[in-house]
Amino acid sequence: QVQLVESGGGLVQPGGSLRLSCAASGRTFSTYSMGWFRQAPGKERESVAAISWSGVSTYYTDSVKGRFTISRDNAKNTVYLQMNSLKPEDTAVYYCAASPYGGPRGSENDYDYWGQGTQVTVSS
Repeated sequence: QVQLVESGGGLVQPGGSLRLSCAASGRTFSTYSMGWFRQAPGKERESVAAISWSGVSTYYTDSVKGRFTISRDNAKNTVYLQMNSLKPEDTAVYYCAASPYGGPRGSENDYDYWGQGTQVTVSS
């Protein structure tokens, strides 16, 4: 069992930055690949980024490549999403999730555990 708690969301102006954190409970965190997803109002949830259990392999959806960076600290049971050059279209509720598969996964069907989400609003 893995419990996930996101933090770091908020209101930011276009072009600004935020860093999301996802703290996981459980001693098996390092065996899970982790992902960040987001859901904007009226839209389906989409994959944003994912990272393998070791942190070596990563995945990004095209719209965030070059702006977002996913990382993890297995000693702290935490995964991060650094978001730079934020745009209004990045506004959404952001969720972290844990997958029992080793490599980074883009499909939400591959994830077993989900956090409650944190709101990110990009607006002037």
